[in-house]
Amino acid sequence: MPYPLDRPATWLVTGASRGLGLALVQALLASGAQVVATTRSPSRLRASLTGVDTSHLLALEVDVVDPAAVEEAVRRATQRFGSLDVVVNNAGYGFLGAVEETTDAQVTAMLDVQVKGTWNVVRAALPVLRRAGSGHLVTISSVLGVTSFPGWGLYCAAKFAVEGLTESLAAEVSGFGISVTIVEPGYFNTSFLTADSLSVTDTAVEGYEPIREMISQHQRMPGTQPGDPDRAAQALIALARANGAGRLRQALGSDSLRIARSALTARLAELEEGADLARSTDYAHS
Repeated sequence: MPYPLDRPATWLVTGASRGLGLALVQALLASGAQVVATTRSPSRLRASLTGVDTSHLLALEVDVVDPAAVEEAVRRATQRFGSLDVVVNNAGYGFLGAVEETTDAQVTAMLDVQVKGTWNVVRAALPVLRRAGSGHLVTISSVLGVTSFPGWGLYCAAKFAVEGLTESLAAEVSGFGISVTIVEPGYFNTSFLTADSLSVTDTAVEGYEPIREMISQHQRMPGTQPGDPDRAAQALIALARANGAGRLRQALGSDSLRIARSALTARLAELEEGADLARSTDYAHS
């Protein structure tokens, strides 16, 4: 069902205190929307909203890995605003390091936040949206949910997983009047590449010197990213108002478009190169 135009829409945004999540919350409040913003640090969120009218904001401290906390956030959202229209799964962080350099704890933490966290939010919000017969679920993935690069293996594993989850979800809920969109940003000028949002391996395995250089390059990148987070926020609002524009996936940023196009073209060519071998594994016809 389309984004409601006859009343203020209620948005739930996770990971709302920095990056694209913060830019989206700011844009939504300026537009008159009702916003439920979840974060591990409501105080940081409020400090970032100085001078903004927050009368339509419900800021909640939520760890998306905790299903009970997520369910309580959805309950408080509907209690406060009476509805839930758009849910944006945005909570997450980056990680740089070779696959061999990751620890069990780092793998678990990443998959818990990005995959389990997304799952928890979807499961908590869906009963509300199904009862309403409308709503929009948005997963903030990445162009690194389309393709991967050395040193990004753990982050890409999480983003590939949420893309698979969200694609299945879209087919499952289409009959309920619920829209689903996967958003694939490139590099945006946010805090994502700073120490606040980017974890780096603390185990340097000999032989991965190119990974060390890649990490160093990314640590010098903040402030030079091509993407404008405020424009990204407006794009997300426009997508919701257009009911996803009939697309499951939406790239954000010219770099995302370029990288995804190149990766998908190469993948299709590779698929065709292996087509004869693929067919050869069928049972022989008598």
